[in-house]
Amino acid sequence: MSPQPWRIAITGIGVVSPFGIGREAFWACARAGRSGVRAITEFDASRFACQVAAQVPPVTDDDLPAFVREANGGKGGSGVRADPRHYSKAARIGVMAAAEAWADAGLDVGEPSAGVIIGSGAGGIDIGERQYESFFGAAWTQVTPYAIPVSIVGMLSSEISIALGLHGISHVLSTGCTSSTDALGYGVALLRAGEADVLLSGGVDACVTPGTIFGFSRMRAVSTGFNATPALASRPFDARRDGFVLGEGAWMYVIEREDRARARGARVYATVEGYGSTCDAYHRVQMDPEGEQIQRAMRLAIERSGRALEEIGYVNFHGTSTQLNDAVEARCVRRVFGEHADRIAGSSVKSMIGHPQGASGAAGIVTSALALQRGFLPPTINQVEADPACDLDVVPNQGRTAAPAAALCNCLGFGSKNSAVVLGAVP
Repeated sequence: MSPQPWRIAITGIGVVSPFGIGREAFWACARAGRSGVRAITEFDASRFACQVAAQVPPVTDDDLPAFVREANGGKGGSGVRADPRHYSKAARIGVMAAAEAWADAGLDVGEPSAGVIIGSGAGGIDIGERQYESFFGAAWTQVTPYAIPVSIVGMLSSEISIALGLHGISHVLSTGCTSSTDALGYGVALLRAGEADVLLSGGVDACVTPGTIFGFSRMRAVSTGFNATPALASRPFDARRDGFVLGEGAWMYVIEREDRARARGARVYATVEGYGSTCDAYHRVQMDPEGEQIQRAMRLAIERSGRALEEIGYVNFHGTSTQLNDAVEARCVRRVFGEHADRIAGSSVKSMIGHPQGASGAAGIVTSALALQRGFLPPTINQVEADPACDLDVVPNQGRTAAPAAALCNCLGFGSKNSAVVLGAVP
């Protein structure tokens, strides 16, 4: 198959996840069906109803690439002025994943006509929470001058642009859980329009904080019944699921036109072929039980990809492990695919990494791209008792070898937002 000018290639992948640093560490654990959910240890969660999360292990400046650690580093006089001392956790892991993806794609720091478009829900919320605690605890007299610039969501793309010396577009989309899927859709449109040559896209969130855990506990959205057995807490589509597990991490990828990628001899993991986005316009936190707009987002992505329904062999489910959402998503997939739904395998990586909020779409896209490239579908773990309302093949507990032609990645979020992406396998 010759490269199509309109088709977008994923040519580099970088990850920092609950399994640690690196794309291969993430894939090895996802393939094996390991859980990254643990008891919360970074703060005292004993007073909260939910005491488990899928946290990224501690990372430090020493884990950053050398060119980022150097005060005025950067190859070829690119003028990089990264300042890791004041990174939020999201910025730190985002820069690490971005640097891995950039190197994996065979690109240099300071690449001309390159930009950054990523998604995040909470940005540097860890910095914000700590500074508010200092502010009120010190009678309104103590706060670092870095409190605002390092905590705002939009700073994340700037930190990556600074670290990699990229002077093109530098945007963060914050649309809740669909943030990074929407960022990819935005980036693909810019590449096809000729507005950029190459982009770093993906998503990052690191919001396992006391305030966030307490807030989600108050909403009764997170799992509370598995505090003693954290690895069993995230169980999408299982009958005993009782809420999502908050996760965190950074999943980044390089995207460029396929003809450009082929011309420079880049490896292509998968192609981005279709994107659809809709809004239920229903409720700020609940999805419409009928799921009409969820179905429309899937159909738009498939139609725009030019693929027949029968070509979609894998679905990366949004699969959060909440009672309503999982049942609605399963019903929507069945309505979109009809009889073909019984021939599609699908899995939820959130069963292993929890729900990393605005980075969840990027996590699903990376999982799907690696699954297509490597011919292996990771499992949905913790499948003990099948839920009749979720009567699909969710690759229960054990991954399997498969070679689907294309994958559908679903992402559904607060505010009635729905997004879907179709990825194609590379022959």
